Amino acid sequence: MNEEVTKEEKKWFKTLLSYAKGSGGRLGLSVVFSMVSLISGLVPYYCVYRILDGYIAANADKSLILHYCLTAFFAYLVKVICFGISTGISHYVAFNVLEGLRVKVSDVFLKAPLGEVYSHSIGQIKSVIVDKIEDIEPPLAHVVPEGAGHILLPIVCFIALAFVDIRVALGALAALPLGLVFMMLTFWLSGKNMTKYQEANANMSSMIVEYVEGIEVIKAFGKAGVSYEKFAGSIRDYRDFVIEWLESTWVTMKLAFAFMPATLLGVVPVSIVLVQKGSMTISEMALAVMLAMSMVISMAKIEVFSNGLRQMQYTVLEIQKLLKIKSLPEPSSDDLPDGYSIELNDVRFSYDDEEGEVLHGINLGLKEGSFTALVGPSGGGKSTVAKLIARFWDVSGGTISIGGCDIKNMKVTSLANIVSFVTQDNFLFARSIKENIRLGKPGASDEEVIKAAKAACCDEFIRKLPDGYDTSAGEAGKRLSGGERQRIAIARMMLKNAPIVILDEATAFTDPENETKLQESIANLTKGKTLLVIAHRLSTIKNADNIVVLDDGRIVAQGTQEELMESCPLYNRMWQAHIGARSWAAGNAAAGQVKEA
Repeated sequence: MNEEVTKEEKKWFKTLLSYAKGSGGRLGLSVVFSMVSLISGLVPYYCVYRILDGYIAANADKSLILHYCLTAFFAYLVKVICFGISTGISHYVAFNVLEGLRVKVSDVFLKAPLGEVYSHSIGQIKSVIVDKIEDIEPPLAHVVPEGAGHILLPIVCFIALAFVDIRVALGALAALPLGLVFMMLTFWLSGKNMTKYQEANANMSSMIVEYVEGIEVIKAFGKAGVSYEKFAGSIRDYRDFVIEWLESTWVTMKLAFAFMPATLLGVVPVSIVLVQKGSMTISEMALAVMLAMSMVISMAKIEVFSNGLRQMQYTVLEIQKLLKIKSLPEPSSDDLPDGYSIELNDVRFSYDDEEGEVLHGINLGLKEGSFTALVGPSGGGKSTVAKLIARFWDVSGGTISIGGCDIKNMKVTSLANIVSFVTQDNFLFARSIKENIRLGKPGASDEEVIKAAKAACCDEFIRKLPDGYDTSAGEAGKRLSGGERQRIAIARMMLKNAPIVILDEATAFTDPENETKLQESIANLTKGKTLLVIAHRLSTIKNADNIVVLDDGRIVAQGTQEELMESCPLYNRMWQAHIGARSWAAGNAAAGQVKEA
């Protein structure tokens, strides 16, 4: 395991560039332009040296001054242009990498089992996709090309100083060893806490997202104080950790910044001694000081850039962990079903090894064109069965087949094309109502969208919205009520018109006025289709061809309404409780009408 981690750490940059959509090679070109830019910046120093030397020797004329001034100007122009080209190319590569990473992470989550997705908090996912990937841009666009140039520049300056006088060149390195010791000590102290920093940051992000998303519930139940304290506590913990971390590296970091670029500590006294001895001219000393100052800037930049590079390495390795999430296995060939009957054969399922099985040997057949209902106590496994048929997860044991074809042998896209799934809690995107419905059939015309909306009893309330069908549903559909969101989801399902329909109490939030019409629309749409309904209100499925009673992950009975009323005590109790609840609701409604009268 350690060897694998070491290999990943070594090739992390190559891995990063693999997401550059073919533009990674341009980064090398950016590095070349950066080096040319920095080296061009040394030419004006040489020009100043020659002009100063001419004045001291009393042989400087106007033509000499003009010549070196123009040379310095054009060198500076080359520096600016090359720097602009370098950063332009590096930013192009960086944003391609960011796009590639975000698309890849999104694709991984799209193809992963839901259990794998749910095992990561929203804050952690948001932190990686939005914040951490964005944090890669500055070091990739600046550290890599500019850092390469700033590594080359001190080398060139040292060689130039050696040409002036080797003793001055060696003097420039006098404080370097001590600076390197403090810098490596800083990296060692910092590296031990980098993982903890990432975890603290992810926890804080998760708490912020949870607090903001749940603020309506928090206010409704008067828990603002407790929840806010939990939210604020995560921020304080993050603050305390970062401060403690910075304090542990503050001394070594400051000493590294003090000694690493301290080239003048050796150059100036050595140069003064050499000038006094007549071994160096004043103009050569000026050139040596300018070159030493260039080394100061570059070595200071290297320290800053190295920290950015380490941060980028940790971020890439963390993203790699997400990219390793296992996808649902895709078959090499796509088997097509012979019809749309569904068979569950000894199906077993557990979300993970620690929790144990939640389904225990389910055997169930759904004939093509039949209406099957799943009922039972909460937590009995109804939604799990439905989601396994749609292959949101893979079964832990047994098989599920459609039309005689094991769904594992079907491409995920092929399965999605023949199965429509509508849940109680339906997600809408922050797009127009029209586009949210059109998700069911991306190529549908506006007329088809409106027809589906009318069938789902949506048209009337949609037309009352400010922009009608072009009105945005809001973030996660929060602009609409629960019943409205549910009807939009049903319209989406109607537009898709898949041969297999799974409804998880699809009319749960629908008002009584529209429920009957909506039930009729669904009944008309699902004629001839294989229909599976997860029901909590038993009156909606009393006419089902087969009612399956699930309890504690097992089928305890199945049959028609009449058969179950006679043979299944659990179903009988559920029906009586349902009838009682309906009578109570009807009584309340009647009382309300009398009161109004």
